[in-house]
Amino acid sequence: MSVFRRVRDITVANLNERLEQSQDPVRLIDQFLIETRQEIAEAEKLHHHYAGHTKQLKQQVDQAKVMKDKREEQALLALKAGEEHLAKMALQEKILYEEKIEQYSGLYTQSLESLQELENQLHELKTEYQVVYSKRQYYYARMETLRLQQRMNQRMSGYGTQDVPKMFNRLEDRVSDMEWEARSLRDLRKVGEDFVNQAGSAIQSTLEQELSRLKQKLNNNGEGQGK
Repeated sequence: MSVFRRVRDITVANLNERLEQSQDPVRLIDQFLIETRQEIAEAEKLHHHYAGHTKQLKQQVDQAKVMKDKREEQALLALKAGEEHLAKMALQEKILYEEKIEQYSGLYTQSLESLQELENQLHELKTEYQVVYSKRQYYYARMETLRLQQRMNQRMSGYGTQDVPKMFNRLEDRVSDMEWEARSLRDLRKVGEDFVNQAGSAIQSTLEQELSRLKQKLNNNGEGQGK
């Protein structure tokens, strides 16, 4: 297992632990995604440089092979021409190019392996990002559902059907009180009218009595004067 893989395992394990303790998992996931995007960007930049370096090493190997073959042909031509000294010089350069081929081939192989490992890491990072992003969307939907449910519960808490009978009971009591007040005022007015009528009848009766008394008095006085 590469160091990169161990580091990523530790990072993901830490994320899982923090998610279990968090009240807002979406925020933690977003932070993880931001960090992962940064790692992907850095890995892509490194991959670009590594690919360029690997290409240069391949060019060195190819050029050395071309020059090795060329020097060997020159050595053969020099021998055919009887120029043994020139043939030796060409062979010496051929040997140098062979060493160069061996050296750069090792570097090229090593760089190619590293480049492949980096490509695998990039693939893992991008796959991991997509998986976590998908989970983020799922948890965001769940959190949004929860928030909306809480808002609905808060809105409905004051409008429960269990309060409707109580509300109408209070209304019934209030209307009954108003009706009682109206009846009381009506009865009071009626009592007042009856009192006035009764008082008027009593006064009328008294007046009649007084009138009769005066008439009787007049009659009495008239009879006395006649005698």
